[in-house]
Amino acid sequence: MRIIKLKKDNLFPFLEIISEKADLWAPVKKGDKHVFNLIDDFAQIEMSATRTILPPRKIFIPPTFCMFNTSEKGYKEDFSHITKRILFGIHPCDIHGLLTLDSFHKQAFLDPYYLEARKNTLILGLSCWPDEYCFAKSTNTHIIEEGFDLFFSDLEDFFLVWIGSSQGDDLIRFKPELFDENLTNKDIQTYIHWQAERDRAYKLNINFTALPDLIELKYNDPIWEKLGDACLACGSCTNVCPTCNCYNIMDQQFLGGKDGKIIRHWDACTLEDYSEVAGGENFRKKRSDRLKLWYTHKLQAYISKYGKPSCVGCGRCIVTCPVGINVLTVAKSLLGEEVDAFWTRLNKEVTK
Repeated sequence: MRIIKLKKDNLFPFLEIISEKADLWAPVKKGDKHVFNLIDDFAQIEMSATRTILPPRKIFIPPTFCMFNTSEKGYKEDFSHITKRILFGIHPCDIHGLLTLDSFHKQAFLDPYYLEARKNTLILGLSCWPDEYCFAKSTNTHIIEEGFDLFFSDLEDFFLVWIGSSQGDDLIRFKPELFDENLTNKDIQTYIHWQAERDRAYKLNINFTALPDLIELKYNDPIWEKLGDACLACGSCTNVCPTCNCYNIMDQQFLGGKDGKIIRHWDACTLEDYSEVAGGENFRKKRSDRLKLWYTHKLQAYISKYGKPSCVGCGRCIVTCPVGINVLTVAKSLLGEEVDAFWTRLNKEVTK
């Protein structure tokens, strides 16, 4: 993998050139948070964004889109929501999230909508600095070696740029004079120092090695009922998770003989009606059962199937859940550690 150097002042000119024939998406400010958005002004790009509200999967699989247009003649696939795109500013943990989605959507039943969007999107990763909610080092997703076309490590005065694909190399060839092929020993030492300081900046740590066995050993533990008592069943944790992929299908028909649509939209296994089937039977009506399913998938099932958990340590569930149910608090409770969260305090109040 080739590594080159880019001056800070050359970044936006480079992005401007490569995005002439593609939509550029990047993190922008929204209130006191950040979101991935279509860029029409490079000054909008937030280089120091930690996490976006929604993960980048929203760019590949929008919350709602049309799968098929229907008429009396039959069905016609609709890929109109997919355009040529460049995604800049995606962090290592979110790239790992996309790699998990790649594996999932390439199983026996290929998902053409995700795969077509993935094929038409170039990934330009960007390094980040952890805040108090990040635990990507615990999931080993704070570094990335694949899944990107270019990756920019921000070293204050310049970027080191990893070229991860032939498409990434093609992007460099648009304006090669912006880059420097000659790295000095000082450049290398600057990167080594930055990497060591960044790794030390992680404050949260979770023992993911023990969790698959603990999920099995504590499958009937009272912890799940405690979580279920506090859970609001709002689905926020699944909406913000980079690797969640549940969806539902709706038929949208129109009067007067007009063509209809088959709409796909995000769904969540933590919602009450997700497991409801014909006749009204619901196999996971209890919130505790739905939470148990979700955390079993995240912390156990994905490891056995894909070799790693489907949690990437981004911290979105920590900042989103209003009652403190998240991977950190659940994992620590399973590990037998004391946790200060609303759902633990609620149960203490109930037992008084």
